[in-house]
Amino acid sequence: MELKALLFDVDGTLADTERDGHRVAFNAAFAEYGLDWHWDVDLYGQLLAVTGGKERMHYYVDRFRSDYAKPDDFTDLVAELHRAKTRHYTRMLQEGGIPMRTGVVRLLNEAREAGLRLAIATTTTPENVTALLRHSLADDANDWFEVIAAGDIVPAKKPAADIYLWAMQQMQLTPGACFAFEDSENGLRSSRGAGLKTLITINDYTRSHAFPGAAAVLSDLGEPGHTPDVLVGNLADQPYVNLAAIRAWHAAD
Repeated sequence: MELKALLFDVDGTLADTERDGHRVAFNAAFAEYGLDWHWDVDLYGQLLAVTGGKERMHYYVDRFRSDYAKPDDFTDLVAELHRAKTRHYTRMLQEGGIPMRTGVVRLLNEAREAGLRLAIATTTTPENVTALLRHSLADDANDWFEVIAAGDIVPAKKPAADIYLWAMQQMQLTPGACFAFEDSENGLRSSRGAGLKTLITINDYTRSHAFPGAAAVLSDLGEPGHTPDVLVGNLADQPYVNLAAIRAWHAAD
């Protein structure tokens, strides 16, 4: 089937947002509310096993803070903390602190010039997505993507396939017409569960993850003069990830 659309995860895939973005913003929100919670780099790596910021805070308290007495309105508190975290994260983006990963801007421009349709499929909030695209990609970058499937738009977050299925439903496309980009094991389980062939570009937090069924596992998308490291699979005889490589992976059995 002809390749018609590229679907992208956001955090860790389009930009290295987790360690120096979301983690820092969470800690700022905790401090704002007078909580003694602090997520260091190693702890945050463990918390990333849970997708969704609100879900991650619930998991943190249940798993690591048995000393914390939950108030009766704990669910409401978590929602407030998450809104504060989003505010701090957006401020960081406005200050230009989170650039796109290697090769992302080049590939998006190549896809747009070729007439491929683009979409986002992520567990992060719509506000986080639009802020990242506007401040780290281009003022009109939200308009580059036909569908932005984000946050609580579906009840089950990754590794459930729901967010990808919803995005494809909005685009009226089948999995065979699409190709996905992810950075984590949960993300791959989500995209593969939706029937999508998927490229993985790892980051520091996902380097040790297992990626069964990925089209390839690379260090990044690469650029002219910079060939990415290949951890699993191959670059389809290309010097970096371009549309020729993607079409080859998409067409492979």
